Amino acid sequence: MKRIFLFVLTNFAVMAVLMVTSRLLGVDRYLTANGLNMSALAGFSLIMGFGGATISLLMSKTMAKMSTGARVINQPQTADEAWIVQTVQTFAQKAGIGMPEVAIYDGAPNAFATGAFKNSALVAVSTGLLQNMTREEVEAVIGHEVAHVANGDMVTMTLIQGVMNTFVVFLSRVIGYAVDSFLRRGDDRSGPGIGYMVTTMVLDLLLGFVAAIIVAWFSRQREFRADAGAAGLMGRKQPMINALARLGGLTPGELPKNMQAMGITGSLGKLFSTHPPMEERIAALQKL
Repeated sequence: MKRIFLFVLTNFAVMAVLMVTSRLLGVDRYLTANGLNMSALAGFSLIMGFGGATISLLMSKTMAKMSTGARVINQPQTADEAWIVQTVQTFAQKAGIGMPEVAIYDGAPNAFATGAFKNSALVAVSTGLLQNMTREEVEAVIGHEVAHVANGDMVTMTLIQGVMNTFVVFLSRVIGYAVDSFLRRGDDRSGPGIGYMVTTMVLDLLLGFVAAIIVAWFSRQREFRADAGAAGLMGRKQPMINALARLGGLTPGELPKNMQAMGITGSLGKLFSTHPPMEERIAALQKL
């Protein structure tokens, strides 16, 4: 709750700085004179920015189960299922969080954690992970996912995405309105014109790319923390190092786009990648 409060407070503070800056520079007077209500736009940007990110977070567990076909282990049917549930339970107790739901899904080697709340999360592993790694390596991967939950990473990523979305919406429309007003000097017609619509669309795209790079950078830092968290839960770092080395030699399973940041591996270009290269993660663990 403290993390949510601080992020929301930071977002309001930065929005206030933008509003004050625009007022000091006279930008708000120019735009207001041409029909733009800056306060209404700031409120709209906050709602649009956080609305989608928050809904996505609240629906994350349901969407994860549907998109991967994950089967929640309510009653273990095999020794492997019983071991997985016991491992998650042990790590959850060590991390001081409630017992997550545990699931298995068919697919290439990967695992993920998701959920809006620490005490009611979901941890899932793929059949490919179980088939291609030793138990100790799988245990390390599970520890990594439990560390994500304990660190509140799902909420953190949602809040960061919400802040980025807010600025994209706000800045693209302010600039779009300024461009449109400049192009329509002497035009008595009311309402935004083609200049506003084209500028806003282009800036939504361009600023969206910049926001994605920032969010991906935060996600990569979060992966280092989760690797260290797994080492802490296991009491030694070598199993996590071995697991990362093994994963580096396997073809990782692709997760749905909205879940890629929560997996153990990633495969996008470096700037947009939600995960650091395996060799960097291993090097960071070796330095612990």
